[in-house]
Amino acid sequence: MKNRVTGLGGIFFKTKDPDHIKTWYKNHLGLNTDNYGCSFWWKDKDGNDAMTQWSPFSSDTKYFEPSEKPFMINFRVENLVELMEELKKEGVTIVGEIAEYDYGKFGYIMDPDGNKLELWEPVDKAFL
Repeated sequence: MKNRVTGLGGIFFKTKDPDHIKTWYKNHLGLNTDNYGCSFWWKDKDGNDAMTQWSPFSSDTKYFEPSEKPFMINFRVENLVELMEELKKEGVTIVGEIAEYDYGKFGYIMDPDGNKLELWEPVDKAFL
């Protein structure tokens, strides 16, 4: 398998008041926040539009489970289905099933420290 992770897809973290923290980051750091947080647009190595997402989640979110950590990292990947099969063969803990949306495919794994990682095969043009 040639490529696995191709970039950082997003940083997600828990906070007591997501709306307050989004406003703080907007007012003090100039992030262009929306309902989901802030999207950072960039070009990949081939010159294609790409996006990394910054998102605060409510402190009671279940989205990061089974991890007990207050954050989750999303990695951009190529060929998610093939990658998940390889990771399973390598003994990596897989969480749930692959989910597919118009903006990409998502798979979830756990690292040895109990961090849930979101693997995203993006369709960036869905956001344009």
